[in-house]
Amino acid sequence: MKRQQGFTLIELVVVIIILGILAVTAAPKFINLQKDARASALQGVKGAIQGANSLVFSKAALTGKEKGVQPAVAIGDTATVATLDGYMRATKASLEAGMDITFDSEAASGDTQANTADWIIAETTGASGSAGSAKIYAHGAPANCFLTYKEAKVAVVDNNGAITTPAELPKYDITDSGC
Repeated sequence: MKRQQGFTLIELVVVIIILGILAVTAAPKFINLQKDARASALQGVKGAIQGANSLVFSKAALTGKEKGVQPAVAIGDTATVATLDGYMRATKASLEAGMDITFDSEAASGDTQANTADWIIAETTGASGSAGSAKIYAHGAPANCFLTYKEAKVAVVDNNGAITTPAELPKYDITDSGC
């Protein structure tokens, strides 16, 4: 008599149960990849701004424009960047020129958001004596998933030449609690 070879029904059921258990334990890790991807993308934009700021500051220092407000620091054949103490201003135009990227401006409440770029920027102009900032986030990102870039602050000097408020470097703050 010829012996048949193959899997029994019980062996197949055991394998299916094991695969089911693996799928249930592994699924949450794969579902959470979107949050990790958004947080990593914010880290990438932060690094891009920091790298661009290093290059812009170097160019400003080489041309003697690393102090105060400079409306046009040339960084290429045709590109110019507005700077504050040698670092990029927190404006759409400065960041786009310095980083060679395109942002969509944040739409006003009730208006339709433009969707031509990957990132949205919301500028906040600094009041007298305070630095401006830019909130940068991806299209479709949750509310608590953004990068805030605060531009450098110029030192304030009184009439006697004493520094009343020291200069500050730009700040890069990531909020990823809701990514």
